[in-house]
Amino acid sequence: MSDLNKGPVNRHILRLSLPTMIGMLLQAVYDLVDMVWIGFISPSAIAAATLFSTFFWMIEVLNEIVGTSSVALISQSHGAGDKERTVRIAEQTLVFKFVVAVLGMIVLGLSLRQLFGIFTSDAQVVKYGMDYGLIRVLFLPIFFSSYSVNTIFRCTGDAKTPMRLLIGSAILNMIADPFLMFKTIPGTAIPGLGLGMKGAAFATVGSISVAFIVGFVLLLRGKGPIRITFSHLFHLDWTVARRLFAIGLPSGFTLLFRNLSITLFLKMVALYGTDAIAVAGISFRLYSFGMMPGWGLTMGSGIVIGHSIGAKKPQRAKEAVRLTTIDCLLFISVLALPILIFPKTMLSLFMGGAQVPTEGVSLIRIIACAIFIGAGMSGMGAAFTGAGKNRPLLYASLVGQWGFLVPLSLLVTLWLSAPVFWLWMTLLIGDAAEMIVRWYLYRKTNWIESHV
Repeated sequence: MSDLNKGPVNRHILRLSLPTMIGMLLQAVYDLVDMVWIGFISPSAIAAATLFSTFFWMIEVLNEIVGTSSVALISQSHGAGDKERTVRIAEQTLVFKFVVAVLGMIVLGLSLRQLFGIFTSDAQVVKYGMDYGLIRVLFLPIFFSSYSVNTIFRCTGDAKTPMRLLIGSAILNMIADPFLMFKTIPGTAIPGLGLGMKGAAFATVGSISVAFIVGFVLLLRGKGPIRITFSHLFHLDWTVARRLFAIGLPSGFTLLFRNLSITLFLKMVALYGTDAIAVAGISFRLYSFGMMPGWGLTMGSGIVIGHSIGAKKPQRAKEAVRLTTIDCLLFISVLALPILIFPKTMLSLFMGGAQVPTEGVSLIRIIACAIFIGAGMSGMGAAFTGAGKNRPLLYASLVGQWGFLVPLSLLVTLWLSAPVFWLWMTLLIGDAAEMIVRWYLYRKTNWIESHV
């Protein structure tokens, strides 16, 4: 039986979550720094990075399907003490993830220029986006696989190795970014390569590749809780693949419909001009930064919950849900409050010296409030993920995003032609509706009985 099923629940949640949070926060810091450097190029470059991120989220649905199901399967197998099954699922996760990543790479690579054309006619935005996006797309299999390497370590009780990999990747990325992007690094006399948006992309894919290779070699050499065998990675076990697909499919649909709603939302934002797209992109990065503690806690708690369910300890799993929500609200307050109190300062950091739009300040405040709503959903998200029951998350997302966000955003832009502030408000309303539905389903469904 796993050690995660013994001792204080919150100690295990924090032991798994804190390293994950630290690593993810540094990655989020990199994302913010990356946006700062891109801001030195122009608002058009920020808009290009924002649009590409939206397209990338669509393909990341494939990563979500396999990733979410692997957390439940690996955690519950390891919690039940079945090492052989744990290793087999870990190996098949890597195989299946690579296969779907190649598929995603082909689809996104072939459609990228057309996607940019749907959202903007600004030739400079399209050029920046293609320079940046094609390089990112080419390394999609490495990106997906790096997620699975980290998941395998975490789900078998080792959260420190993924933390080190994430920290190393982020530091390497931050060092390489300005050197690769600019002929002379801004604010210094240090010469660089002047690759522009291509440099930003090379810095990202290079750092991710290094982290993946290190983590993969550690698993091959048995330096983690389990040891994978290289020869097993050339065979796809359809029995395991079907389980990964079936369990993760609702989660994949959740991300797909959420990303479609954000894509449509961004199309409405584009009606207000390139600067509005840039502000939205900055706000989304700030949201990701603020939510990192919540996502880290959800990951750590989901593993604890999965182990508890595998060991037939339902009360321990329920206690993990309660403690995760409390922990998340406490941790997130540290990051969300400064965003809420100093929105103009936060926004100005990313504008490369350009004037801060007034409407952007209101969006930053709304994003800070949305972060607190996300914190309130963290424990329930961990419960469904750890149990391998992801349909309630899909239903809640559909109501919040397509029952409220999408129709309201269409209403305020196309029918009412309202100021952009009201478009920003639809984000908050959609998140609030999703939280209410998620809470209702958590209370009404028997999520603790898992059959994965």
